[in-house]
Amino acid sequence: MSLVEEFVKKKIIDVNEAVSVEKEMVSSEKTLDKILLSMDVSSSKIMETKKEFFLDIPVFFYDETVTIPKTILDYIPEDSAKRYHMVPLAVEEGELIIGMVNPGDLTAKTVLQFISSKIEMSYKINLISQEHYDHVLTNYSGVIGEVSKALGEYSTAQERELKKLRGEIGGDDIDDSDIIREDAPIAKIVSNIIKGAAGGRASDIHLEITEKEILVRYRVDGILEKSLVLPRNIHRAIVARVKILSGIKIDERRRPQDGRFSGAFLGRKIDFRVSTFPTYYGEKVVLRLLEQDRGALPIEKVGFTKSNLEKIKKAIANSFGMILVCGPTGSGKTNTLYSLLNEVDKQQKNVVSLENPIELNIQGVSQSQVRPDIGYTFATGLKSILRQDPDIIMVGEIRDEETAKLAIGASLTGHLVLSTIHTNTAADVPQRLIDMGVESYLIGPTLIAVIGQRLVRTINPEAKMEEPISEEVRMFIDSKISDLSPKLKEKFAGKNMYVAKSVKNNESGMKGRTAVFEILEMTDKIKRLILTDPSSLSIYDEVRKNDFTTFVEDGILKALDGVTTFDEVMRL
Repeated sequence: MSLVEEFVKKKIIDVNEAVSVEKEMVSSEKTLDKILLSMDVSSSKIMETKKEFFLDIPVFFYDETVTIPKTILDYIPEDSAKRYHMVPLAVEEGELIIGMVNPGDLTAKTVLQFISSKIEMSYKINLISQEHYDHVLTNYSGVIGEVSKALGEYSTAQERELKKLRGEIGGDDIDDSDIIREDAPIAKIVSNIIKGAAGGRASDIHLEITEKEILVRYRVDGILEKSLVLPRNIHRAIVARVKILSGIKIDERRRPQDGRFSGAFLGRKIDFRVSTFPTYYGEKVVLRLLEQDRGALPIEKVGFTKSNLEKIKKAIANSFGMILVCGPTGSGKTNTLYSLLNEVDKQQKNVVSLENPIELNIQGVSQSQVRPDIGYTFATGLKSILRQDPDIIMVGEIRDEETAKLAIGASLTGHLVLSTIHTNTAADVPQRLIDMGVESYLIGPTLIAVIGQRLVRTINPEAKMEEPISEEVRMFIDSKISDLSPKLKEKFAGKNMYVAKSVKNNESGMKGRTAVFEILEMTDKIKRLILTDPSSLSIYDEVRKNDFTTFVEDGILKALDGVTTFDEVMRL
């Protein structure tokens, strides 16, 4: 029995309609689904019948919000995907998952067998609806397709102008209309690069010029991934377009410049921080994406363990003093500060912040953007804030002596101050403040707690697999917890670990990031130590006598719980 006969049997179509359907399938090469949809047969009835007919074939439900990576799409060329109505969906455990609208198509299966032998990978067929198949096809003509189309338009326009001017204009010269008009090819290229970043959850876009080409790379979950390669001759036009959007000088190519712009992409409002940097081959451009509508995480969902969460809630309950978050650039310090601000009483207290830039809008907080170019710095802003009758002050970053002394002064005079500082560990912070010029006797009475943090990628729940802990991992754990108390060591006695396997459209098996923390609480012993020996080694030795765990140990606990992998923790 054929699939068409199955539809007749279920009285979805009659015999006469079945004859017409079969004729149209031969003459037009349309899929059965498309013909039935044109006859007003619902997609749900089509899929229900096909599921029963192909009992031995699993059904694949495509998530339309997910983009299938180019590395997956490359297994089946676009023309083959369209001709035989089959698309690559994922690689799972070394097996290529194929979505087919009609799994009974023998010609398509023959082609698939040929492709399988060519790429030396077995395959597994999944039934996919016509609707989902059509959505998968759009991945072929996504960012890469749109950019290629715009490049073609740009090349045609350039060729026309070159002929018109008899070669008087070189390949790198640009016309104002190429970069100003929204419908110009260069504008389309830049727009699609940005859309690709927004759709792929990227935090940064890197536009890098090399000797022969332009590399477009996205940073996703902290990892830079190459996305596009563009011809070198459009570099100046691309950079000029970004500069126009950012409001910075187009003709200044010798010095770094900073700018910003905002836009709505894929239904999301995004702020872009733009930085240009002169290199040997030309200007490199980096765009940082900051999503306006993204709210601050509740403090319970930031990634604190139960014991660390108790320490944090105790710290922010203080009415005065200073809480600092430390770590390298891009470790999520500012997001942690936003989560802390969510916990304070904004109804009965005046909460003010100084930021550069304002990354999230927090309800109930008076947020101010510093502007160093006009003399409005963290230091000058702090002086003004203290005349605004504040209760809680957030300072984006303590980076110089004046800001450090003003923040200390504010915390001494009855204000709770939250800020970030660049150090490698929490134990380094007291010495860093002293190096900035803060008197050591002022640090003990003001500093409440220091939060050290890093970011690690998390395992996609669908990709999580449990395995016995390897000897290498056990040795790593033992080396990191050797000086912990026996009671705390019990937490690290797990026998299994988790690894991430490739699943669906996620080849790495990792999705998203979380923070790992170390929290240094000020005690009387540490306050006395800061006066006599504020080195990080002395402070570390003292806090280890209590229940202090490092961010590496926090990462180990998260790896044992299956939140992340030991490979991620070992990179900290």
